[in-house]
Amino acid sequence: MSWANIDLHSHRTQLVATAIAASVATGTVLSAYNAYSKRTRRRNLNDEIVKSIANKGSNFNFQKQLSEDREPEEIALKPKATAFDENLIREQLARNYAFFGDDGMEKLRAGSVAVIGCGGVGSWAAVMLVRSGVSKIRLVDFDYVTLSSLNRHATATVSDVGMPKVKCIANALRQMARWVDVDDRVEIWRKEEGGLLLEGVDWVIDAIDNISTKVDLLKYCYDNNIKVFSSMGAGAKCDPTRVQISDISYTIYDPLARSVRRRLRLMGVLSGIPVVYSTEVPSDVKLLPLPEEEFQKGPVKELGVFDDFRVRILPVLGPLPSIFGLHVATYIICELAGKPILNPLPIKNRRKVYEKLLRDLAKRESLLAGQELNKLPIDEDDVAFIFEDVYRGRSVVSPHDVPARPTLLRWEMKNPLSLHNCVVMDYSDAEKHAQKCGTEGLSPQSVWGDGAQELVRRRAQEISRYLEWHA
Repeated sequence: MSWANIDLHSHRTQLVATAIAASVATGTVLSAYNAYSKRTRRRNLNDEIVKSIANKGSNFNFQKQLSEDREPEEIALKPKATAFDENLIREQLARNYAFFGDDGMEKLRAGSVAVIGCGGVGSWAAVMLVRSGVSKIRLVDFDYVTLSSLNRHATATVSDVGMPKVKCIANALRQMARWVDVDDRVEIWRKEEGGLLLEGVDWVIDAIDNISTKVDLLKYCYDNNIKVFSSMGAGAKCDPTRVQISDISYTIYDPLARSVRRRLRLMGVLSGIPVVYSTEVPSDVKLLPLPEEEFQKGPVKELGVFDDFRVRILPVLGPLPSIFGLHVATYIICELAGKPILNPLPIKNRRKVYEKLLRDLAKRESLLAGQELNKLPIDEDDVAFIFEDVYRGRSVVSPHDVPARPTLLRWEMKNPLSLHNCVVMDYSDAEKHAQKCGTEGLSPQSVWGDGAQELVRRRAQEISRYLEWHA
């Protein structure tokens, strides 16, 4: 049936048209009513939320959505004299309660931590400790926020430049957790009065840059049975897969960790201090040099605010200090909650391999010297460095396979053993090398070819860059 054949004046057609019009009108009314009802419910809900926030407080910076005849009013988040609502605390920490349970969270919330050094590492550790439930935290740092701090600091913004770092963090923490008790100290930790800043805390976080102060703090905590977690060097690193937690005695490659470990050994501290560090070896980045005119002014160390604090800029990739800080915070959170990380998985899990490589190398050197040698110019850490980082666990001999029986020995047999003059080979190749290059006096290049010689040269350059950081 076409539209032309419809009789618009018929009674049936008019009834159909009336029914359609009524349906459309009804739908329109229902739609309008539903929209009005939703707006009304939203406004009523908003008013209830605003009233609840006004009465009980909130961790969020809500803004009231009021009627047109009233001005918007921002809800203040400043801490109040009254205790924060426990239900809101538990809601904010709900994921942590689900993980640790009530008993674990009770312990965690009762814990107190002192963060010594509130830069890139310390600021991130402090933020996550408080976000996870630690209710009492002490922040200690003498330094101020600068523009260069903004690439790695957890809480600093442009408006915080010139503010003490501890004040900057404290302000942020009080916004994150209304219940937190923050004790911010614009001070430098010194061993002469060290106990004053560590009094009453369950854990101490060492995030200090200066090696002398760092060692003094670790020694003080060790002697006074204060639990301490230390951060090693995050500067000049970029590989997050190399970051790990271990005891200070097991650290390798990290120049700062090595210096700290050796100084602590001289003080009688061999182990017992957990640290976060990276096994990545600094290579292609350097400390930014001081202008020549600064050296002409006098001793360089006088340029610093305090003796022994670095006066040159250390290249730092922003995410790495945060990763270090998060490692620290996670470890301490689990300890406080009674769910400790009992056996951190080490990246370097081949200590026995390094020990054997060093013993075999000592035997070869003793044969060359014609007497037993008690000490070599390289140690176990150097062996691990040569094997893992310099030669990547592969033979210097083409096609550079992974040795079935790895062996370390001199490359130039007539030159003394050193980091530069030590290579990786399979045992059979090592025996050939000792015969041809040692007994017969041939050059390594004539035995193994130009490719091997060029590889040794490139690896020697890498070692030289490493030693620049190690000095």
